[in-house]
This record gives sequence, C-alpha cells and structure tokens, in this order.
Amino acid sequence: MTSNFENKNILIGISGGIAAYKIADLTSRLIKLGANIKVVMTDNATKFIHPLTFESLSGNQVYHDTFQRTDRWDIEHIALAKWADLFLIAPATANVIGKAAGGIADDLLSTTILATEAKTIFAPAMNTVMYQKPVVQDNINKLKGMGYIFISPGKGRLACGDWGEGKLADLDTVIHYMENQLCPDRDMEGLRVLVTAGPTYEPIDPVRFISNRSSGKMGYAIAEECIQRGAKVDLVTGPTNLSPPAGACIYNIKTAEEMYETVLELYEKANLVFKTAAVADYRVKEVASNKIKKGQGPMTLELVRNPDILLELGQRKVEQILVGFAAETEELEENALTKLQDKNLDFIVGNDVSTGESGFQSDSNQGILYSRDGGSTHIPLMNKREFAHRIIHEIIKQL
Repeated sequence: MTSNFENKNILIGISGGIAAYKIADLTSRLIKLGANIKVVMTDNATKFIHPLTFESLSGNQVYHDTFQRTDRWDIEHIALAKWADLFLIAPATANVIGKAAGGIADDLLSTTILATEAKTIFAPAMNTVMYQKPVVQDNINKLKGMGYIFISPGKGRLACGDWGEGKLADLDTVIHYMENQLCPDRDMEGLRVLVTAGPTYEPIDPVRFISNRSSGKMGYAIAEECIQRGAKVDLVTGPTNLSPPAGACIYNIKTAEEMYETVLELYEKANLVFKTAAVADYRVKEVASNKIKKGQGPMTLELVRNPDILLELGQRKVEQILVGFAAETEELEENALTKLQDKNLDFIVGNDVSTGESGFQSDSNQGILYSRDGGSTHIPLMNKREFAHRIIHEIIKQL
C-alpha cells in the first residue's frame, strides 16, 4: 500500500541537543515509508551525532555550512527551501526557536527556515526549566501565531537528570504530525463548529474569584484540529495563557453567565459543538463592590447555581451534534453515561482526572468516548492535540 510519504521531499533540520540521536531512527523510518530525505545540521548538532550517519541513511549530502562549496550554481539554503514539501526541525532547541521568532538568519538552518514556504514543524526538546521560561513560551506562541506547527514535548527523565517536560515527542507522534501536514484530512469542510474552552472566573470582590484548574489546552487542541480538517470554528474561551488557534473566531469571556449568553448566540449556526470548558457550577450571590477585608473569624459566601449551558444546548438541539466532557474522579462510566442521557448529548468523553497524568493543566489526556448508540472507544494516554485528532476521527467516522 502506498504511504502518504511516498516520493515526498522531507527536509529535517537538526539543532544541538542530545535528542539529535533519535533523528537517525526517524530518518530511517521515513525512508522506509518512501520519503526523500535531506538533512540540515547546526554546527552544535554535529557534536552530538556525525553527519555521516544521516548521509548513510538518506543517501544524500548533509548540509551544515552556509558557505560550503558545491558543484552546483544555486544558493544552498534557497535550493533546500524550494525542494522541501515539508520542513521538520527536531530537536528544536530554545536557540533555534528564538532565532526563528526573531527573524534571525545567521547559519544555514535558521536561514533555510526563513527562506522556505514549506509547512514547517518544530519538535522542541530541552531542559524543562528552559522550556517553561516565559521568553521561550512567548517565542513558541509567536511562531504558532504565524502558522508554524509545534509538537509538544513529552515528560520524563531528561539527559541533565531533571524530571519534567522537555523530552522530544515520541517518534510515532512526530510522524503523525508530519503525515497530517502532508495529507491533511479535510472531512469537516463546510461544517461550523462551536468549541468552549478554559475555566470561568466567578467574582467574589474586585480582586478575588472562584475558578478551577482548567488550562483550556484540550479545547484549544480541538479547535486547532477542526480548523486543520477544514471547519469554520467559533471558540468561546475563558481566561487562559494560550495563544488563540490561527483561523478561529475568538470570543473571550470571564464568567459562566457570559459564556452562556455567547454560546446561545452562536448555537443556532453550529453543526457540531464541543463543550470542553470547565464552567463553574456556582457563583457568589452578592459580589462585593470593594475588597473584602480579612476578619478574625470564618467568612461565609452564599452561592447560587450558574446556568447549565450543556443542559440548555441539549434541550434546544435541532440538528446539532453535541459532544460533552465528563471530568471524573470516581465511577467514570456511570457518571459519564448519566450525563450523556440527562443532557441529551450525542457523544461524551469521560476523563479520569484523579491520576495526575492527564486532564486539567496537563499536556496529555486519556479517556473513553461514549456514544448515544451505546458504543465506546478507549483512547490511551497521548498529547492533547493527538487526543483531539482521535476524538474527532471517531466522531466523524460514526456520523
């Protein structure tokens, strides 16, 4: 069977990180899938793994010097930039990400990134503290806003001995991202999708509020995947630290009531709804106009119910497909199926958020997709973008 990589020109940019050795395995796998591979390395990358390894695997010269002489007349970084159908930078260090975000072109790899019009994917790998630094995250978000694709790194023990986020993503995940860019599914063209994401903030006074641990990452991943598959996406989002997905119509809200009003305005035009937001069930009945001063004894807040947005959508449903999420710490299946029935949903994703490996604030997720017809699909632990892909793939297939 012909693979989606058959006769595709893949340019791989390798920067100076210990994970460079993993790219030899990736190169071998892509060659077996029928891809044509050329490799660009930074000088630092050649200190971790010799260019001869990639020349032997790919059958092509490895490029690392902007001014290296060739027997051709063309300028190397321009020729490589035009040759590529897809450009993967892996491992992508903080240095090369910073250069790309700043438009700096001072070596062959950074120059080629700037010169190419091919779809470009960054697979970061670095120390967890470096990866989480605001300046690095700002650079990543800036590049995402320009249309560059990022594969979230994995968690585990790093080469420096630290444990945390920063490992190069699993090679199966990298290949999945590459394949999706070469031959993207466009099975959602013509659909309008409504996605809710993030937490809500329910004010207590001008400086305090009630909220939850939702980061918005799952909802944003679903929005990105729907856009990738050709849908028009309305994203209603509570406060997050995430960059909005390129191509989405963004509606920023803070409270549950604001989300309720916005969602109902958009609902009539929607074909498919993903209700991933973690909406506060209660709000303070009387919000103080001034900061509440700390007293000697306990403080009592009177709470009232917020509107149940998902229940309202289920009651108003005409032809829309409704997908809910159930974040549970016990009796996952029973609670998820009860919610599916009571709120008139078509699908619900049940998440066990008690393990710490997935769910709120994590970059990974796992769960079970239940459908109205009684079917269920278990989706194992994976990064949230791939998890979104799996959910949507299953829903589209069943529909």
